[in-house]
Amino acid sequence: MTAALPHADVAPTASVKRRRRAPGWLAVAPLLVFTAVAFGIPALAMLNGAFTVQDRATGTTSYTLGNLTTSLQGPYLTALAGSVKLSAVTAVLGVALGLPLAQAVVASRSRALRDAVLTGSGVLANFGGVPLAFAFVATLGNAGVLTRHLGLADAGWNLYSFWGLVIVYLYFLIPLMVLTITPALDGLRSQWREAARNNGATAVQYWRHVALPVLAPSLLGGLVLLFGSAFAAYATAAAMVGSTVPLVTLQIADAISGNVLVGQENVALALSLDMVLVAGLVMAVYLPLQRRSARWLDA
Repeated sequence: MTAALPHADVAPTASVKRRRRAPGWLAVAPLLVFTAVAFGIPALAMLNGAFTVQDRATGTTSYTLGNLTTSLQGPYLTALAGSVKLSAVTAVLGVALGLPLAQAVVASRSRALRDAVLTGSGVLANFGGVPLAFAFVATLGNAGVLTRHLGLADAGWNLYSFWGLVIVYLYFLIPLMVLTITPALDGLRSQWREAARNNGATAVQYWRHVALPVLAPSLLGGLVLLFGSAFAAYATAAAMVGSTVPLVTLQIADAISGNVLVGQENVALALSLDMVLVAGLVMAVYLPLQRRSARWLDA
């Protein structure tokens, strides 16, 4: 009789554990359903449309690679290359400028300064679109306040150009880099700096041989994140430069509005698929870098 008691205790415990696991999965179910509806259905529609073309004479649809081929030719290819170039330049500059700013914040002993910078970065990283474009047009446009007072127009300054767009994008990419790299900078241990100093290393040598190698995965991850953010941006460029700077997001907008040749109505979906593929490559690089960085800094 006494030997059967432990077995009697095990069964209720296992059933209790099963009951506890079930609500956890049920709690995630609404999120999974929402993700499938909000992202899955549009993705399938885009994928189907990118490979289909409709015959206007008969009204039948057929599968073809013509849309993808068209999206990688002529002005569409130029726009895709322009978006990649703009994203790469702004990402590199964002990392180069955001890292020292974040390091200054981390090294500061002022808690109020740290909170203010991080809070401001959180706001500015999400400040974009038409309001951002209007702010820069009013400040650095052809008739902007600083343009007139500093005589920038006489020096050849043009906000509605590639480099003008770079400056506008850096307005929200640098704060995003600050938010991204600050936790990694917090993970640098003071013992590493002290050990380097005790061995006669200068500050430059410490950063070159200790800090930067440890931060390399986080820096590359931040670079990829900034690239993806700039690559997907649309409203700011649309409101500021229009078709002056060729970008794939602007080409998609033109195609959706009907500014395409007959038979190329689904080119916009093919361009969207091109962007998804680029974003997928970006995430394929970003996620392993983040995991590697976490292992380094948590060790």
